Amino acid sequence: MRIRILVSQPEGALLHGRPWPDVGDVVDDLPTTVAAHLVASEVAEEVTDAPPAARRRKSRKEDSDA
Repeated sequence: MRIRILVSQPEGALLHGRPWPDVGDVVDDLPTTVAAHLVASEVAEEVTDAPPAARRRKSRKEDSDA
């Protein structure tokens, strides 16, 4: 599982026995359970090869019908 670090840690912090990566670094060699825990804790986000899904917005026309 590839993850991108979202949160910095104090100097000397470790991630699975190694120095904590910088914010924005991609890590791909952690056990899946460790990576999934970091994602669930919002400390990291999963990195996929797929482009992010486009957001859909309501048109103003739909909002004025209420």
